[in-house]
Amino acid sequence: MNHYYLLGRSGLRVSRLALGTMNFGTDGFHAAYGRTEAEAEAIFRRYLESGGNFIDTADFYTAGESERILGRLIASAGVRDRLVVTSKGTNSIDPSDPNASGNGRKHIVRAVEASLRRLGTDYIDLYLLHTWDRITPVEEVVHTFDDLVRAGKIRYAGLSDVPAWYATRAQSYAEAHALTPMITVQLPYSLISRGIEPEFVPMARSLGMGLTAWSPIGGGLLTGKYRRTGNGLTGAGRLGNPEAPGPKVTDRDWQVIEELESVAADLGRSMAQVAVNWVATQPAVASVVIGASSPEQLDTNLAALDFEIPAEARRRLDAASAPPIGAPYSMFTPEYQSWIVSPGLGIGDKPAGYAPPVFNGAPPVG
Repeated sequence: MNHYYLLGRSGLRVSRLALGTMNFGTDGFHAAYGRTEAEAEAIFRRYLESGGNFIDTADFYTAGESERILGRLIASAGVRDRLVVTSKGTNSIDPSDPNASGNGRKHIVRAVEASLRRLGTDYIDLYLLHTWDRITPVEEVVHTFDDLVRAGKIRYAGLSDVPAWYATRAQSYAEAHALTPMITVQLPYSLISRGIEPEFVPMARSLGMGLTAWSPIGGGLLTGKYRRTGNGLTGAGRLGNPEAPGPKVTDRDWQVIEELESVAADLGRSMAQVAVNWVATQPAVASVVIGASSPEQLDTNLAALDFEIPAEARRRLDAASAPPIGAPYSMFTPEYQSWIVSPGLGIGDKPAGYAPPVFNGAPPVG
């Protein structure tokens, strides 16, 4: 996996597959599917052996245990300088304190300092808002990130799970005031969750923010381990629990799963590998966050980029998973465009890689 992309409009080189560590630890909200430190170490070491350098964690994961375990594993392996460590903060760490959550300066600075202690490091390579808190002015967030970069506590800044207009405002404000830019937006993206495409993808490409995608296998739904039944689904995992919170599986989801299963069989690959590959090769996506419960499962996920999805197979996946498009996005089609510019005029954007023709070392005159 020695293939790296620049993250957004920056010089930071990251693996196309990032290691998610939400299951490192057995405490807190994620304890039900957590892994002990010994189990986490085997996964972490295998990721390093593959050439991976992009690690994703957060203060909220396993009540901070993910960061503590990760810090010890990094120190033990002696690889701090070669890794790009990402952490996040927004969620409450003390329900009795109104300033112990959200994206205000007081909490974010405290959250960064606490993450530094748990990780056992003096800087975090990439720090993200974990989610939009619907309260804090975006200008305050951008200034806070800039201060943290100037203080040397973080190297780069980004966002996770925020509205597109909020990310656009943050980036535009940073650019206008020569402040630290946002180099990434981390969002859920998969064959059954393509809602980011109308706004986030063009935003990221226009404003220099590489997308990092989480949940590329749809919470496990795109692995094939769940099967449809008359009254829902069967399969070991969170989705198999009818009492579990979150959206339920729709008829459209099952159509996507069936097409994915067919394409995977044709390619001789697992459904999960095809699902991850599809996300990783979508426009504006710089890296995909993958998790694993064992080194063997990690190996399978890492092999997701060892092949190409043929054009016809991609067309089948795109058609099966295409979400309904509402206004105004449904208006941005060739049919509507013909009302604005006559097709006979041949007016359009410059092709990729366009450069003016040069004659005798100089552009033509006139």
